[in-house]
Amino acid sequence: MLNDLLHSSRHNTIFSNCWTTFSNLLEKKMTNKYTWSYSSLSLFKQCPHRYYRLKVAKDITEPLGEHLVYGNEVHKAAENYIGKGTPIPEQFSFMQEHLDKLKDIPGEKLCEERLGLTYDLKPCTFFAKDVWWRGVADLLIIQEDRAYVIDYKTGKPKFAETDQLELLALAVFKHYPQVKKVKAGLLFVVASDFIKANFEQDDEGTYWSKWLEDTKRLEGAIENNVWNKKPNFSCKGWCPVTDCEHNGKQH
Repeated sequence: MLNDLLHSSRHNTIFSNCWTTFSNLLEKKMTNKYTWSYSSLSLFKQCPHRYYRLKVAKDITEPLGEHLVYGNEVHKAAENYIGKGTPIPEQFSFMQEHLDKLKDIPGEKLCEERLGLTYDLKPCTFFAKDVWWRGVADLLIIQEDRAYVIDYKTGKPKFAETDQLELLALAVFKHYPQVKKVKAGLLFVVASDFIKANFEQDDEGTYWSKWLEDTKRLEGAIENNVWNKKPNFSCKGWCPVTDCEHNGKQH
């Protein structure tokens, strides 16, 4: 039933219209070149004004919290263990069993693999002059026509979303055109949980349609220089834009 829905005439029409709009944008040069990632686009969707202050005006910075520092240390330990065989530090020994299972998967293993795409969805390097999208796969395993994409998480899986995995899978399809299927997962190393997601190369159009719609909105904000404030849960105590009337730190 789901397969029928994804390939219905209505769905194809939606993607066709989206792709036509995107193609039209390709025919003109953006006044302001920009790049995006899953995290930056998520920030824009959460609050365009916060995105503007952090990414465009850059008149404020977001402090690096303890959880981010810890997460970086976990990622580095996993990268060194799988990529170089460096023993896992004692404080991260809880990852050993999970990482051993990943090491046992056959195939070419690429740790912290940086991927880029151009505006017309062609593969490029992470720092290419014409890079449009950037993403980093914590662990990428290539097996001929199949690939594995793993993203390490140190939080809890309560609100887990696989959208980031979808973007990485789309990039893998471009960089490794022989890959027809990506088996992906969010590995919650502390909570010992694993959220799976599978992606097929044949469904690229389905996956891209929503991302092109979202980036079209971002481009509209850039071209019109309109960055609306959007109250959300982070306003209460986590937003660094302290001069905004919605910021809870003022009260």
